[in-house]
Amino acid sequence: MHVALYQPSIPPNTGNIGRLCVGFDCAMHIIGPCLFDLSDKALRRAGLDYWPHLNLTMHESPESFCKWLGDRSPWLITKFGQHRFDTPAYDRDDVIVMGNEQKGLPKEWLERWQDHTVAIPKNDHIRSYNLANATAIVVSHAQLKAGCFD
Repeated sequence: MHVALYQPSIPPNTGNIGRLCVGFDCAMHIIGPCLFDLSDKALRRAGLDYWPHLNLTMHESPESFCKWLGDRSPWLITKFGQHRFDTPAYDRDDVIVMGNEQKGLPKEWLERWQDHTVAIPKNDHIRSYNLANATAIVVSHAQLKAGCFD
């Protein structure tokens, strides 16, 4: 399974998601431009000694990520998603894309892969979930549904 972060801007989130990817044996992709230096102290602290074990691919731009993606349809995690996070039939090779912490995902992507948009239920007391927490919710469920823990 692949976890892609669209232009991440908060180093500790990226570090925590990197740790999650190592634990779940997922590849992590950063869709650039990355809005911080990957040597950031906060990222290293969150990723700790797991970072060397991370299968990380850097895509310098959204276009280069889409070229790598080819004809696959990724699962886009957004509060505007058409499906609840626990309803898709995830596959071991799926690509799960998380948006930027402040801006989310591009409108063009949400329209292009409209039938692959996924939301996590929430009440009206919060605007959204923390990116690392949302990633953990979706990826853990997707891995179970895809049979990655068999």
